[in-house]
Amino acid sequence: MRISTAVVAALAFGLLLVAGAVAPFALPARAAVQLCGTTDTTPVNGGEYIAQNNIWGASTPQCITVDGTSFRVDSAGHQNDTSGAPAAYPSFFKGCHWGQCTGNSGLPVQVGGMPAVTSSWSTTQISSGAYNVAYDLWYNTTPSTTGAPNGAELMIWLNSRGGVQPAGSRVATGVPIAGATWDVWTTRMSEWNYIAYVRTSGTTSVSGLDLRAFTQDAVARGSIQNSWYLIGVEAGFELWQGGAGLATNSFSVNVGGSTTPPPTTPPPGDASCTARLEVATSWNTGFVANVTVTNSGNRQLNDWRVDWAFPGDQRVVNAWNATVTQSGRDVRAVPASHNRSLAPGTSTTFGFQASGAAPGPITLRCGT
Repeated sequence: MRISTAVVAALAFGLLLVAGAVAPFALPARAAVQLCGTTDTTPVNGGEYIAQNNIWGASTPQCITVDGTSFRVDSAGHQNDTSGAPAAYPSFFKGCHWGQCTGNSGLPVQVGGMPAVTSSWSTTQISSGAYNVAYDLWYNTTPSTTGAPNGAELMIWLNSRGGVQPAGSRVATGVPIAGATWDVWTTRMSEWNYIAYVRTSGTTSVSGLDLRAFTQDAVARGSIQNSWYLIGVEAGFELWQGGAGLATNSFSVNVGGSTTPPPTTPPPGDASCTARLEVATSWNTGFVANVTVTNSGNRQLNDWRVDWAFPGDQRVVNAWNATVTQSGRDVRAVPASHNRSLAPGTSTTFGFQASGAAPGPITLRCGT
């Protein structure tokens, strides 16, 4: 699976003349974008998602038209053998895909502390060709978002046609997860574990599908480890033969769920916090660190921030469970939506990857 940047159609606006007055038309929404190149991509919904044409298993032509969080397969000339790999996977993704990442995705998140991750997806399916309708979740053994993932690939097949099936062998049948039953397939790819959940009764749409529940089942089966990181969520159509007419009508992924807004008048008491940094692993050119934030006061903490200064030329590369910004040596972390509030005595942990030598003890300042 590979990616590149697509050409975006230009917007236009006009003027309406009424009784000698000039009134502007409303500026139209962003125009639909057609992707036909093998690795063409385009950002959608303000960069929250990326759409990809993603022809990776054949040289046959394919075009899709992307319009917001929907896309349609316009044409597809694929004729792959259904016993082998698919020709293409036109899809949306959130998070990171082979080094290309969306903005403010909330990913990566460590599996052992994964917040709620849910998705809604509506599709239009066709009665010809050979294809599946599937999520593709990617896990890395570290929070790195560059290159190919080396942990696991978890697929969720909502439906399929033409006799296609997942890689590997079926290891379980009728497993109840997220309000449906699934057959489970597993194998080992060259660089990662593969596990697929095939819905026993196909569907065209899901609402609030609990992706964490599938991850937890895969952990129990040994395909994924709690120390690994979910780095990307994709959804689309793996195409073996044909595919024109397939469409995603709407798509969304939510990492962390919603939070209750803080009260306008805080209750009496002390609101304070402490923070502690621990280097989890390091190498010649970088390190990974975890920061534990604890509500040390006696009332609910509805927001927090952590500030520190690196002693040298360390630079934060990416972070999870918090938004981390850096100016020179000064660094600030603010919470994600799912760990903003802390009850007295409770803690949350965020982490980051940085370049440079792992530092010694650092003084962290935690405030509200």
